[in-house]
Amino acid sequence: MANFLTRYLPRRFRSDAITIPVVRLSGAIMASGSLLRPALSLATAAPLLEKAFAHKRAPAVAIVVNSPGGSPVQSRLIYQRIRDLAREKDKRVLVFVEDVAASGGYMIACGGDEIIADPSSIVGSIGVVSGSFGFVEALRKLGIERRVHTAGTNKATLDPFQPERPEDIEHLKALQREVHETFIELVRESRGTRLVEGDDLFSGLFWSGKRGMELGLVDRLGDLRGVLRERYGKTAKPVLIQGSRSLFGRKTSGIRAETQGGGMAAIGAGITSEFIGSAEERMLWARFGL
Repeated sequence: MANFLTRYLPRRFRSDAITIPVVRLSGAIMASGSLLRPALSLATAAPLLEKAFAHKRAPAVAIVVNSPGGSPVQSRLIYQRIRDLAREKDKRVLVFVEDVAASGGYMIACGGDEIIADPSSIVGSIGVVSGSFGFVEALRKLGIERRVHTAGTNKATLDPFQPERPEDIEHLKALQREVHETFIELVRESRGTRLVEGDDLFSGLFWSGKRGMELGLVDRLGDLRGVLRERYGKTAKPVLIQGSRSLFGRKTSGIRAETQGGGMAAIGAGITSEFIGSAEERMLWARFGL
């Protein structure tokens, strides 16, 4: 409404500022989260991206990425939504890396026409990892008998309470190789001839923003305010895009907490799930010393 009314004001009353919408995409990338532990997913990112690209007079959209990775599916969906909107709205996309854009976080960063990082940012980690725990010996020591009944010989594949089978491990590794190849193709398509390919580039290693620029993973070093002012002049004004507010004034993120059942059992299950989820997220960040 404000932009509509501005058109009819005399020029001397109009602002000469060039507005650049800014979207912050932060956190571990997961399909779902909770009120206490919000996750970065297409469901949470899409409304912000739609609002940012709807700014008709903005010459570009700035996206700030700060993520250690997570779900490869959600990462690629967010990447694809950024590219689709950029083509649809004819906007240039500038991605700014804060602490880390690694693994799925780097996949999202590839949605930018340019990637700008701090010299000490962490980028890369182009690989696929799967981790779990084995509790076979713990059950044996506790005298607990594990009972599993399936219809389908591979339905209990990689059950952490049963010994690993070589064929299960090989199946998982084959799946990882397929996902890894999809990741590599996306990076090559996005970065093109800017990449300086070597034995380590797609090995899962990660680098500083400075080294990432030498490898072609990053286009330049800098920060959001400085780059926007350099690119669009001193009147460039970054405007943070935020979620809509509910009736009670709280920002809505598209995340809702769900519990099945009721009473203390549901609360206990929710607390346990929250604890495990928080531990997993903490491990993602810890891989990069954060």
